[in-house]
Amino acid sequence: MDNTTYTCPTNSIPLNPPSSTVINVRSTPPPPKDHLLWSICNTLYMNFCCLGFLALIYSVKTRDQNVLGNVKAAHLYSHKAKWYNILASGWNVIIPLLIIVLIVTGIVHLSNVKGTYDFFGEEGYDNFGKLFRK
Repeated sequence: MDNTTYTCPTNSIPLNPPSSTVINVRSTPPPPKDHLLWSICNTLYMNFCCLGFLALIYSVKTRDQNVLGNVKAAHLYSHKAKWYNILASGWNVIIPLLIIVLIVTGIVHLSNVKGTYDFFGEEGYDNFGKLFRK
């Protein structure tokens, strides 16, 4: 390429006339979370009183409202889905722990019982009565 300078004639019309462009940028908040994965996990694991299923329903409703652009309803459904998930997760942790505690206390109690009781033998009724008499 040669090093010649090219100039436009002074009477030429520019192709793009100078103009001002205004861009309006609105800061929109992010859409609310739908908690869908959390709801699916709660639905599949123990699902006590159908709390996980209720959370799943509200999660799907949140997603639908986000698609429709109804942010207010999406926030409402998201809030409900979150709290149903919290309740379902709490029950999913508390019930197994409660069962484990009851089994352990039952084993400890049975290990401290002195003697054996023959409930169905000849002296079964008498031995059963001894359990409740002091």
